[in-house]
Amino acid sequence: MNSRRSWLIFAVGVFGYLVAVMQRTTIGVAGVAATERFHSTASVLSTLAVVQLIVYAAMQIPVGVLIDRVGSRWLMTVGTALMIAGQVTVALAPTIGIAVIGRILVGAGDATIFTSLIRLTSSWFTGRLVPQLSQWIGNIGQLGQVLSAIPFALILHQSGWTTAFLSAASLSVVALVGIVAFIHDRPVGSREGPRPTNWAESLRLLRVSLQRPGTQLGFWSHFVTQSSGTVFSLMWGFPFMVYGLGIDPSLAAGLLIVMVVAGLISGPILGLLTARFPLRRSNLVLAIVAMMGLAWATVLLWPGTPPFWLLILLLVAIGIGGPGSLIGFDFARTSNPLHSLGSANGIVNVGGFLASFVMMFLIGVALDVENNLHIAAGQPSDLYALDSFRWAFAIQYVIIGIGVVFLVRARRRTRRRLAREEGIEVAPLWVALSEAWRRRGREA
Repeated sequence: MNSRRSWLIFAVGVFGYLVAVMQRTTIGVAGVAATERFHSTASVLSTLAVVQLIVYAAMQIPVGVLIDRVGSRWLMTVGTALMIAGQVTVALAPTIGIAVIGRILVGAGDATIFTSLIRLTSSWFTGRLVPQLSQWIGNIGQLGQVLSAIPFALILHQSGWTTAFLSAASLSVVALVGIVAFIHDRPVGSREGPRPTNWAESLRLLRVSLQRPGTQLGFWSHFVTQSSGTVFSLMWGFPFMVYGLGIDPSLAAGLLIVMVVAGLISGPILGLLTARFPLRRSNLVLAIVAMMGLAWATVLLWPGTPPFWLLILLLVAIGIGGPGSLIGFDFARTSNPLHSLGSANGIVNVGGFLASFVMMFLIGVALDVENNLHIAAGQPSDLYALDSFRWAFAIQYVIIGIGVVFLVRARRRTRRRLAREEGIEVAPLWVALSEAWRRRGREA
């Protein structure tokens, strides 16, 4: 473990994940082009991304069980091949129905990559390095958004829909070759223990993982931190910036990189804080949620068109939510044995994408409702009006607010179990800070 071979496997796996993120986010950049190609309404168009996320989220638990049963290498190979088939289907789709089938294949393939890579990292590395590497996986992977925001968007605008999506599929071919050639599930002589020998044992491990409060805490942490950025980058951010704020399409595509840069900078810091203060990880999650909520409130309540600097602050805030969501997997890692970690990671990964596709679909519905109200009032049709986006994006507060309630409840149960089984009492943050302040005063 922690060997040169470990780092080679890590590098190949991260490249595969980077390409998967690019395939996932291409539809966000292509949203306007899809409207023109398929002549669709906002709610119908949202199905391109929503169905993909539904498939992704629905497959996370089966994928987690399969990782524990058959290993990461096999799943990453099959998943990358599915993404190739999906993007080729989207490239050649004559109707939105065929394009949806393609995005289903992309979602199914994408569903296998991240959880498999997180599991590989736990098999090939050990110590405090693991939570930091988890952050680097998320951060480097998000560079896939850069590939979709710049080269993919450039090809899309210059050479058209088919060429752009076939070009994206070709990168997955490169990733597939690397996975087949270099990825292995575990080091020789690994002490992970035997894999489940039958499906009954696999399902038993899944049930045990699901019942652990730490796994549930990871699920809700992922739910509340990842969803806002996913909704923005994957579907509604680009139309919001282009039509709602009047930003040039090429600049809007480039602005999505701000989220990636924010994640690249904040991710290593969050990784260090997670490793240094493992009993305060939930406080980090709640602080990130509060920051995103404040940023969105300022943008949505701003009179008139929000200024450019405020948009940048919003992108930074929701960009930090991406690496913040990876704290959820650290809850799973420290609450489950290694031989069932795939199942636990699958459960956690459902969280953010469940919230994402619910919000993504409801935002599309809200935009259509607002547009129909404008038409009924005798006003001209304006599907992507700024005021319509204000109401639509406010839906996030309801969904994430529900997640925060369940997160706090799961944290309470996790801390009770920690006190009962390991004798570790975790005081509320304000109590811990006041005690530290008093100790510092006495020492002075």
